[in-house]
This record gives sequence, structure tokens and C-alpha cells, in this order.
Amino acid sequence: MDSTWAEELVNVVDVEATCWAGSPPPGEVSEIIEVGLTVVDPAAGERLARHRILVRPARSTVSAFCTELTGLTQPEVDRGVTFAEACRLLAAEHHAGARPWAGWGDYDRHQFTRQCQAARTPYPFNRRHTNAKAAFTEAYGLRKRPGMARALEIAGLPLEGRHHRGEDDAWNIAALVLHLSARDRRPAPVARLA
Repeated sequence: MDSTWAEELVNVVDVEATCWAGSPPPGEVSEIIEVGLTVVDPAAGERLARHRILVRPARSTVSAFCTELTGLTQPEVDRGVTFAEACRLLAAEHHAGARPWAGWGDYDRHQFTRQCQAARTPYPFNRRHTNAKAAFTEAYGLRKRPGMARALEIAGLPLEGRHHRGEDDAWNIAALVLHLSARDRRPAPVARLA
């Protein structure tokens, strides 16, 4: 790394994907339907911008369970871009290949990896990924990794917006990333992709 994590802008990413109360219907797979992204400046301690990319699923539909959880509906995501276009937007407009990035756990990183491979789409991010959940757990000396909402409670921060909405979750995770940075417990990159 040419500079330290705190000296760069960081993308905080959270995705929502198609999901079901039980197993997916035959022939369907979990696909990203929303990408939330918040740009943070750890040095300034600020969230600079928030973005939302709706993604049209190609191999699944939005279940009633998914709508209840995320608030996203099939007609809404039908107006979204293709997954390939979402990846292109992340790379071209949000500097995903150049900036370090963070997510709450490794789910988002793994979902992008799986879906990019399945769709034969170039992976938009670089290898500098921070698992903010692991960093938070370590910073607070917790035995168990908390969910995002619980971590906000522990940190004394409000939950803003709707939980399980990508744009709002990225905004809230960004607050936790900045909280860790302010505690001088900056998350270190823990996952390096091959």
C-alpha cells in the first residue's frame, strides 16, 4: 500500500440480494438487487456521499419475504440496471478498483465474487477489503461478532433509515467505520483476494 488506510477515501458497501424464507425456488439463485455505497474520509471523520444502484435480477425474482425484509419490490428492481452495468458503474463512477473498501462481514465481498464469476463480469473492486464487523469485534474485545444494528447500539450511534436497505446500511456501516477510526482502532485490510 502506498499510503495508509486513513489517508484515502474509502467506499463502504452493502448489498441486498434476492432471498427467501426457505430454500430458493427451483432454478433461482440469490442475486444482488441493490448496492448501497457510502464514501467516507477517515482523516476528516466524514461521510461524504451516499449512492444507490438498483440491480435487475436475471435468474431470480423478489419474494414476498425479500420485500418484507428489504422493502424492495419486483417492479422497483425491474427498473434497475443489469449486474454487469452495476459493476461497470462501481468501477467507473465510484472508483471501486482504486479505493479501499469495507463491508460489514464478508457476505458482500463473497456475493460479488460468486455473481461476477457466474455472470462472467469483471470484478469491480480491488483487494483492499476490510471486514468492519471483525475490526469492530476486536476493537471492543467482544467474544461474538455483532450485527450492524447491535454494533450501533454498542457504539452509541443511531440507526439511520431502514435496516436491510443497502443504501441505509452502507450509511450506518460508514458511521461505524468512522467511529473505529476516531477511536484510533483503524480497521486493517483482512481479506486479500487471489
